[in-house]
Amino acid sequence: MRTGKPITLAISLALIVFGAWSLAALTGSVRRDESQTAKAAPAKAEGLAAWQQVYSVLTHPRCINCHTATNYPQQGDDRHRHFANVLRGPAGKGVPALQCITCHQEANADSTGVPGALDWHLAPLSMKWQDTGDKILSSAEVCRAVTDKSKNHGLDGPGLLKHHTVEPLVLWAFQPGHRIDGTARTLPPLTHEQFVDATRKWVEAGTPCPQNR
Repeated sequence: MRTGKPITLAISLALIVFGAWSLAALTGSVRRDESQTAKAAPAKAEGLAAWQQVYSVLTHPRCINCHTATNYPQQGDDRHRHFANVLRGPAGKGVPALQCITCHQEANADSTGVPGALDWHLAPLSMKWQDTGDKILSSAEVCRAVTDKSKNHGLDGPGLLKHHTVEPLVLWAFQPGHRIDGTARTLPPLTHEQFVDATRKWVEAGTPCPQNR
C-alpha cells in the first residue's frame, strides 16, 4: 500500500490549519491587549481631568484657609492671617482659652459673621496645601499629599470619596454663610454634588496624580 503521500499531505494540511488558528489567536490576543490599553489611557486621562476639578476646590480660600503651612489659620478670599492672634495649637484646635470651638459653633452665626461647623479645627500640617511663603502647592504636590495614607489618616480611594461626601467641614465650604456685613462668602468653583462626582471619577480611575508639576 502506498500511503506516504496522503499521510504527508494530511500532516501538511494539519500544520497549515494549526498555523492559521495560532495566528488568528495571536492576532485576537494582540487586538484585545490593544483595546484594553486604549480603554485604560482615556480612563487615566479622565481621572486626571477629574482630579483637576477636585484640586480647584481644595485650593479655594474656603478650603485652603484651614490647610495652611503656618502656625495659624487664615481668613477671607485674600487669605489674610486670622484676627486675634489665633494659633494652631498642638492638635490644630487652638490653644487653651482660645480654642477654635470657643467661637466657631456647629453652625454659621450670620448675626456675628462667625462661620461654624461640627468640630471646627485646622487641617494637620501633613495636609498643608501651601508653602510657608503662602504660595499654593502645585496640583501634583497636593495630589501626592492627599493620596499618601501616611499623611491622610489612612484613607484609600473610597475613604477619600466618603470624606468629601460627608465630612462636616467639607460640607461647610459649600454653605459658608455670610460675613458680618451681611455679604455672602464666595463659593468654590464647583457645587458639592459636582465635587463629589469629580472625586468619584478620580477614584474610579485609580486616583492618578499629575507628573512633574
